[in-house]
Amino acid sequence: MLIVSASMGAGHDGAAAELARRLAAAGGAAEVVDLLELLPLGLGGGLRRWYGWMMRSAPWVYALIYRVFFAPPPRRPVGGGPAAGARRVRAWDSPLTVLAAARLRRLVASRRPGEVVTTFHVAAQAAGRLRGRGLLAVPSTVLLTDFAVHRMWLHPGNDRYLCPSAGAARRVTALTGRPAACCAPLTGPAFRRPDGRTAPARRARERLGVRPDDRLVLVSAGSWGVGEVAEAARVLAGSGRYLPVVLCGRNERLRHRLAALRPGLALGWRDDLPALMADAYALVDNAAGLTCREAFAAGLPVVSYRPIPGHGRDGALAMARAGLSVYAGGPRDLLAALDRLADPAERARLVAAGAALFAAPSAEALLLGGRLRGAPAPAPGSQS
Repeated sequence: MLIVSASMGAGHDGAAAELARRLAAAGGAAEVVDLLELLPLGLGGGLRRWYGWMMRSAPWVYALIYRVFFAPPPRRPVGGGPAAGARRVRAWDSPLTVLAAARLRRLVASRRPGEVVTTFHVAAQAAGRLRGRGLLAVPSTVLLTDFAVHRMWLHPGNDRYLCPSAGAARRVTALTGRPAACCAPLTGPAFRRPDGRTAPARRARERLGVRPDDRLVLVSAGSWGVGEVAEAARVLAGSGRYLPVVLCGRNERLRHRLAALRPGLALGWRDDLPALMADAYALVDNAAGLTCREAFAAGLPVVSYRPIPGHGRDGALAMARAGLSVYAGGPRDLLAALDRLADPAERARLVAAGAALFAAPSAEALLLGGRLRGAPAPAPGSQS
């Protein structure tokens, strides 16, 4: 299988790498490629830098772009009745999609995979364009890495979709007419912890130099290190009840800016996140991405606070509606949500909801098991 990701944050690449690892363990073969590296003239690197600048310095620009180009079609009544339906999406070929599709077609011709799997929305558009025009002879599967279903993931030329929830799968089928299924999150095995504090977790706490009775709250800024995490840290520190540990990703400027956080810690990119999650009280997140799925695997409750615009906000709201997390609208709501987690029943409810995601079939099982039941793949050249 050829897995097409993009180095736009860690979520797309993380899912692609874990899928490739699992396929290899099951006796399959997979290659992961970065769509941005396929684009000519350094366009991919420029796109990555522009997105990073936009999210750090002008998030309102991304919010506008998302609203215009990404937001899915509105729901509409079906047959004049009260039932909610959705307009089918149509292929929308931007210049970037056309260019990416041309490069992807050349790569497929040289690699000759048995299937193409995309974990990035532009790659999904490119593969759908090729498949719909009869220029891709092998099946194309889209693996959504967002809880929110936005239109840039959706192209009716693709054969099938693997989604983070059953509700998302139903929405995708309504919008594309293609089969979709819910699959378990693609998180590494290190995040699935046994009950009780583990030895690696104790060592992680010791390395941080925190006291045994400190309530550690991880504050995630994603791999980009973006969002209003400084405010979240100040709210937590000011309460006197929680010790914020800000995960600044690869944003060294943010880490240095928060270095004087008292009480609290600002950390750069970490390889011991499973151990940190195993000993934390909660995760405060702003992107509804891979870190949330890792928290679900670790049995760590998630509170969404000040999510980044666009897919971050929509994803956080989707998680909260599904009962997977708590959406906090302001500082008081944030502290109240964290305080409620001291109630064993409330904590168990959130932990159980996150754990239930992993009861769904795995992505590798769905891929290796063939097509989804009851829904044939589109014939090459189909434009439906």
